[in-house]
Amino acid sequence: MGKQERVAILGASADAERFANKAQRMLKEHGHAVVPVSAKEQVIDGEAVAASLAAIEGPVDTLTLYVRAAISSQQEADILALAPRRVVFNPGTENPALEDTLRGAGIECVEACTLVMLRTGTW
Repeated sequence: MGKQERVAILGASADAERFANKAQRMLKEHGHAVVPVSAKEQVIDGEAVAASLAAIEGPVDTLTLYVRAAISSQQEADILALAPRRVVFNPGTENPALEDTLRGAGIECVEACTLVMLRTGTW
């Protein structure tokens, strides 16, 4: 297993059938610290939920997205302020304009599935 990271999950969900919830559980199984981000939930799987990206205190290594492009575009300033090392655009969250902006700010962008990356050791 590689370096343990602090991972923010934008679009976190308490619904065990949602991919964001599956990713949260798998990230924890792999030893990563998770920061679920959701305006709808207060606690997910025992983890305190940040109501927004701006509410996260401290550094974040990776931000993994589970929101559509229309929502992530609205979060551009908060993502830039958070300054994660990497942003993972999961299937269905692709946003080329946001990716260009983030890359221009020196943030690595990856179009991949968090679950697949963890399962294959490419995280």
